[in-house]
Amino acid sequence: MSLFDEDLFEKGLARRKSTLGAEYVERNLAAADEFTRPFQEAMTAWCWGFGWGDEVIDAKTRSMMNLSMIGALGKMHEWEIHLNGALNNGVSKEEIRAIIHVVGIYCGVPQSLECFRVARKVLEERGLL
Repeated sequence: MSLFDEDLFEKGLARRKSTLGAEYVERNLAAADEFTRPFQEAMTAWCWGFGWGDEVIDAKTRSMMNLSMIGALGKMHEWEIHLNGALNNGVSKEEIRAIIHVVGIYCGVPQSLECFRVARKVLEERGLL
């Protein structure tokens, strides 16, 4: 018995792959085991199918919102993943810098420095710096 809506899962899977990259998503799903698979499936359906599944807010704007919120939470591993997704969704280097400035204003300089550190790493890896 499935704990989620299969259509929402498929919609979420497509959105998740288009943002984070098919290889990354497939690797995460393949690594899921009996213990973690239900969460992976629910997260794909709920976060990506429900949360990202409509066209009210475009993917670029959602990515920018994610960078702001995840940066504010200080979850830097997730911030790095979503920074790559934001770049895939068309967020520019200049927009990333502006987002980090807002994180610094509302969450403090140490948190913006963490965001800049991770952004530099990702941008260098992608040949954008």
